Amino acid sequence: MKGDAVPVPATLRRVLEECGPSVVAFSGGVDSTVLLAACLRVLGAEAVIAVTARDAIHAGVDEEEAALVAAALGVRRRIVIPGMLDVEEFVRNESDRCYVCRQRLNAMLWEVAAEEGASSVLDGANTDDLADFRPGLRAAAEAGVRSPLAEAGMGKSEIRRLAQRWGLQNWDRPSAPCLATRIPYGIKISESDLLRIEQAEALLRGLGFSSVRVRHHGTLARVEVTAGRIPELVDERVRRTVVEALVDLGWIYVTVDMAGLRSGSLNRLLGHGSAGVSGDDCAS
Repeated sequence: MKGDAVPVPATLRRVLEECGPSVVAFSGGVDSTVLLAACLRVLGAEAVIAVTARDAIHAGVDEEEAALVAAALGVRRRIVIPGMLDVEEFVRNESDRCYVCRQRLNAMLWEVAAEEGASSVLDGANTDDLADFRPGLRAAAEAGVRSPLAEAGMGKSEIRRLAQRWGLQNWDRPSAPCLATRIPYGIKISESDLLRIEQAEALLRGLGFSSVRVRHHGTLARVEVTAGRIPELVDERVRRTVVEALVDLGWIYVTVDMAGLRSGSLNRLLGHGSAGVSGDDCAS
């Protein structure tokens, strides 16, 4: 394994040894990848299984990334299908949306753990996540899911540095919360809206904007890129390409958020604003 000369941080090692054979909720993001790599180093491949959720709320490119990373790490991986669009409490898209989703996912993770003889279910939440509005973390705690990175006191920047030192292929991958986080609370979630959000963001990534969100506000699409790249986005050629594409996808109005990309920007409607960049767990 790449980066074998770089040890697992001692505190994290102690937490993982305490966890024993584990199921790891694996999205393919940096946080869950570092957790998975650490588990393999501490527990061994025979005691670790990665579980990825396949669902309409996740972009196809994210599952592809998860498959590639898992293969590179040499870990066994299973797929679960939560079917969140069949869950009315989720589709209503109220402020407990992420809680409802994680409850369903956690139950599936524990089912896999029982089948595989694992004693723990782990997720990639970190200390930065604890300061944000994350109903999913409450659901995880209630279900007995552990967050070893957070327990070891590790934040996003430390995790990303460790990913780079270990030579993990996705160490610089931008965070990619689920597509439902692009839809303001109170607007029902539909498969068609998720699909066009996914297509719009894929277009923007193809234009070189690796960190991007397309927020769905009914007839209006609000595009967020990092603040320093806004001038590139409003360049006449790029602007015209983006507007034409998003109008073709069904929006009437296309706007750029001049504040730039912000994790949790839709949570400001609930009084839970966030200025950071989200981790693997749901954040907008």
